Amino acid sequence: MHKTTEWLLSFTSEQSRLSPSSHLSNREFRPCRKISITGGKGGVGKTSIALKAAQELARSGHRTLLIDCDSNLSNTAIKLGLPVDNKFEKLLSAEISFEECLIQRGNFHLLPACNGSLELFENKLHLDEIIIDIISSHEHEYDFILLDCPAGLGKESMILSAYCDHRIVIVTPDRSSITDSYSLIKLLSQRFGIQENHLIVNMYQSEKQYQRVAQTLSETIDNFLGGKTHILGGIQKLNVDASGFDTFFLSEEKNEWNKNFIKLLYGFAEKAGGPLIAQTGKSSQMAYEQDVH
Repeated sequence: MHKTTEWLLSFTSEQSRLSPSSHLSNREFRPCRKISITGGKGGVGKTSIALKAAQELARSGHRTLLIDCDSNLSNTAIKLGLPVDNKFEKLLSAEISFEECLIQRGNFHLLPACNGSLELFENKLHLDEIIIDIISSHEHEYDFILLDCPAGLGKESMILSAYCDHRIVIVTPDRSSITDSYSLIKLLSQRFGIQENHLIVNMYQSEKQYQRVAQTLSETIDNFLGGKTHILGGIQKLNVDASGFDTFFLSEEKNEWNKNFIKLLYGFAEKAGGPLIAQTGKSSQMAYEQDVH
């Protein structure tokens, strides 16, 4: 067995649950769920969906950390309209703390990466190991940790996805996206033994198109890999000007589009091990629907 695989299996998320301890303060101990947001092809809306999901989980009362795993082309802060910095580089050299590197908005915490860092480019860092170390050091502080993984079949990204408890693969109706998503799931199966994934069809234009993509990909995976694909649903293509896309997509405005996204998110929760309940004891979806009506 390859040494990286051995190392991964020794630290796999399901086997490394922390025990309750004094450093948990007043937070009731419960396992943190780690979720990879990934895709075989770039430009499928992965980062926007990761941000939206993390913000909604935080809004419903869960302490949520989103880690931008695209180490030198970080886009999460940009989509939030925040200035670009390379604090992550200083975190790796221990010049600043984890907390100093975070962007914090209530229960939503973001760990952005770098943009055009020469040091990251020149140094051969095992960023997968670094990020897993960060997760294992801080998972007791969060209910959810989401990883916005780089698109494609890079080894570091694949290891991070395999480490997580769940993987949400983002695919669009584009043929190359479907093919690349299958390749991603195939390697996760063959290299890491991952047999279960979740799927979101993004940017579909009609119900027929959505059904075709979901059915084609899930049946191909079942027939050739024997894996299980949970179809979470689809996000219809938005007719929004590019300059205002992020503002609309990440908005908390109570409209049918946001209502659909929340249903999709909570559908994932039910498939992944139970409904997400806000601190008030009422599900965010239920509260949202009451607000809408």
